[in-house]
Amino acid sequence: MVSIRQAEPRDLAHIHRSLVDLARHVHEEDKMKSSVADLRRALFGPEPAVQGIVAEFASEYAGMSLFFRSYSTWHGRPGVYVQDIFVEPRFRGQRIGDRLLQQIAALTRARGGTYMRLAVDTRNFSAMRFYTRLGLAHSDTEQIHAAYGEAFDALADAAEPEAR
Repeated sequence: MVSIRQAEPRDLAHIHRSLVDLARHVHEEDKMKSSVADLRRALFGPEPAVQGIVAEFASEYAGMSLFFRSYSTWHGRPGVYVQDIFVEPRFRGQRIGDRLLQQIAALTRARGGTYMRLAVDTRNFSAMRFYTRLGLAHSDTEQIHAAYGEAFDALADAAEPEAR
C-alpha cells in the first residue's frame, strides 16, 4: 500500500507544508523562510539543488524526503546528504520513514555512493531514536558549523574581487 516515487511539481504544496510542519515540530517556525517558489527552483529549476522523493499510502500523500549528492574526500567516494525527511503524523508507525531512507540509500548506491549523512535537531529525540534504529550512528568526531545571514555575507564580502 506504500509507494515511493520521485517528487513532481504537483507535490510542491505538500512538500512545503511538510517542511512547515517539521519546523513547527522542532519549535523553529520563525526560521522557516522557504517558499513553494523556492522549492520549485531547487527541485525543478535549470540547476536543481536537491532531489525529492514522495511516499504515498493508498495513493494519498504520506511523506517526503529531500536530499542531495555529496562527496567524501577521505573515502574517495560519493554519498548523499539527507536534508529533510517527514512523514505525516497519521501515517507514522507504517515504516514509511524507513522506506524513504532505504530508497535514498538504494539510489545513492546505484550511482556509486557509499554513505549517507544527515543532521538532526538536538531536541528531536524521536528522530534520533528513528535514525539509530535504522543504523545511522551519531558521529562523535564531527560537529556541524554553519554561517547564515550576516555571517555568510561577511565571508562572501571578504573574498578577493576576482573570486566573486
